[in-house]
Amino acid sequence: MKKSGSILRLALLLVFVTQFGLESYCQQRARVISPEVSDDKRITFRIFAPEAKSVKLYGEWITDLTKVEILQRNDTGLFQVTVGPVAPEIYGYNFILDGVTIIDPSNPLVRRDGQRNASLVLVPGKESALYGAEKVPHGDLTKVWYDSPTLGMERRMYIYTPPGYEKGDTSYPVLYLLHGGGGDEDAWTTMGRAPYILDNIIAQGLAKPMLVVMPNGNAFQAAGPGDAPAAAAPRPADFASSRGKFEESLAKDIIPYVEKNYRVIKNKDARAIAGLSMGGGHTTTTTNNNPALFSYIGVFSAGARNVDDDFRAKLKAIKDNKVKLYYVACGVDDKLAWQGSQTLVAELKKLDMPYKFRESGGGHTWANWRIYLSELAPVLFK
Repeated sequence: MKKSGSILRLALLLVFVTQFGLESYCQQRARVISPEVSDDKRITFRIFAPEAKSVKLYGEWITDLTKVEILQRNDTGLFQVTVGPVAPEIYGYNFILDGVTIIDPSNPLVRRDGQRNASLVLVPGKESALYGAEKVPHGDLTKVWYDSPTLGMERRMYIYTPPGYEKGDTSYPVLYLLHGGGGDEDAWTTMGRAPYILDNIIAQGLAKPMLVVMPNGNAFQAAGPGDAPAAAAPRPADFASSRGKFEESLAKDIIPYVEKNYRVIKNKDARAIAGLSMGGGHTTTTTNNNPALFSYIGVFSAGARNVDDDFRAKLKAIKDNKVKLYYVACGVDDKLAWQGSQTLVAELKKLDMPYKFRESGGGHTWANWRIYLSELAPVLFK
């Protein structure tokens, strides 16, 4: 079947070339512009696929996961659809060509989300202004390999250093920023846009310059796919067998490595930790087990599911160690985390913990997590 399908596509391509000429075919491919964002926030997507029968589009602006956009074909084999207007944001999207999910061949902006790839489109506006490379001083992003005796392997993490770090002698505070399930150390860079957000809010004087450490939260992995032989798609058994190990490694391996090899301030008031979804769970476990390690805690789209006396005692220990802020954030449509977030906030309120609860629209999405980072970072280390 695969062979006959390939022959059919080749035949259709030959028909097109015969009718319109090879030069026309090459010119048609070369001049495809996709995506094209108009001033009114509408987006036009195009793909030249004369051998295809159908092309569909899924994008993150579509809230119903069962819905897609249908591209219309012209007589040259160019498929096109215009959507919107769409709110200013950065969105991932994919074409579905004859049932096969692909990235946009005309768009060089691609992100990797664990084992999945998607094209990116940035819709400009006030809400997305922090997510692009503006004309401001830029920090550096380094991929760092470090030894993890706790996990018995060499592992990789991404470290953002603020503008001026390399040429100065200043010591900086540190935010340890954790990804969610299915992601890895690359997630907060490609999808979370963390380096761009930090560059822009630091340049605007909204946040103190800081290091941001983005480790791989999958304790069974050395690094994300393509960079380590053990980076196969994770299985449920992998997560089960490594439960609690990453949090232990963060305290015993990662923080000591950072404080030995970088110019950072080595006390709890200069340490913050935040994470989304699975990373929010890592955050609560790490801070509950190490109540004197961080003064700033951020839990995005996670919360607490099983609250018992032990959990409450650990939260009280965090308060007794004079935590400065416990920030909880979740979208009201987040079916995975809304109840857990409410539960955690209720416990913080009982303890009279210095906390903030950020409710937003939407669900379990990067659109929310980027907002939470851009709001949390400015209140750290103040």
